[in-house]
Order: sequence, then C-alpha cells, then structure tokens
Amino acid sequence: MDEDVVSTLRADPTMARLLGRHGRLPVEPVDDEFRRLCVSVLNQQLSTASATAIRERAFDVLDGEVTPERVIEADPEALRAVGVSRTKTEYLRAIAEAFRDRNLTHEGFSGRPDGEVVSELTEIYGVGEWTARMYLIAALGREDVLPLGDLAVRKGIENLYNDGKELRRTEMRDIAESWRPYRSYGTRYVWAEYES
Repeated sequence: MDEDVVSTLRADPTMARLLGRHGRLPVEPVDDEFRRLCVSVLNQQLSTASATAIRERAFDVLDGEVTPERVIEADPEALRAVGVSRTKTEYLRAIAEAFRDRNLTHEGFSGRPDGEVVSELTEIYGVGEWTARMYLIAALGREDVLPLGDLAVRKGIENLYNDGKELRRTEMRDIAESWRPYRSYGTRYVWAEYES
C-alpha cells in the first residue's frame, strides 16, 4: 500500500479514521488464483464457520492439491460426503475445466479491463457477478473495484456513512468516488470495520 493510496483515502475523513484503526491493508495478487476462486465458490451462501469447515474437508479430499487436474479427477461423491453440495461440485469442475483450457490468472488477464475480466469469468458455470468481483480484488489484486453486490460492503458503508440507515447504490457509488482509483482498498477498510 503506497503513499498515493494512503493520501487518496485520507481525503475521506471516515477512511482516515479507518486507516488509523486498521493500519495498512494490502490489495495484491495471490500466488494461486485457482485455489482462491475455489474458496470463493465454496464460501458462497455459507456462514464463515461452515464455509471454513467444508473447505478444509474438501481440500483434504484433494490431498491438499487444489489444482484443476485434481478437481477434475476428484470423485464427486467424496466431495459431497464432506459437505460440498452437488451444485457446488459441478461449479468446481466447471472452474477447473476453464482454468485448464484458458489462462485465467493475473498474468493471463494482464492489461485487460475489469469489465472484460468479469464478463469472461461469468461465462463459467457457477461464477456470478459477485464471485467475479471478489476475484478481481482477492485474486488479481485489482485496485479500483467497488463490489456493491456484496452485502457486507453495502451494510458497512451504511453503518459508516449513514448511521446504519439504508442507502441506494448510487449514493454508495458517490461516497466511494473519493476513493478512486483505489476503491478496492476502501472496500477492504469497509470489510475490516464491518467484521470488527
């Protein structure tokens, strides 16, 4: 997190307070984008505790090797036996096949705009807009993503900027405009505060 990010966020008094409270939060690409996308899919519509437990058991089925090849080879019944639904098992396989056939990594998406990345990702069975936007931030380290499809982001912005009262998405975009071109960092601070 460089000084340009810090100075941009500090221009918003609420973000300045969050920077002081939570320190510097990174937004950077991960080493294993496939694993990160699998985690996002397994986390969908589950509590944090349930998602963690199912994910650990699913990765045990893969012998800790979370690769497209291992997911494609995995016995669907073994994944279902550890709590991965039939639908999510199909999603994981579709993601594995997409990664096997295309370069969906940071390197593969280099130079391509966020909207194009989201479009390509959402062509994969089981990857929706929310998952694709989470991938932009958590896997690819894209710096200017505002994922208003995420309930925690919306609730967090409402809590921080409107005393918990409802805001329209257009109002949330207006609030986040001062974070540009580092809205992913602003999002990280909203999450950090919401979860604390």
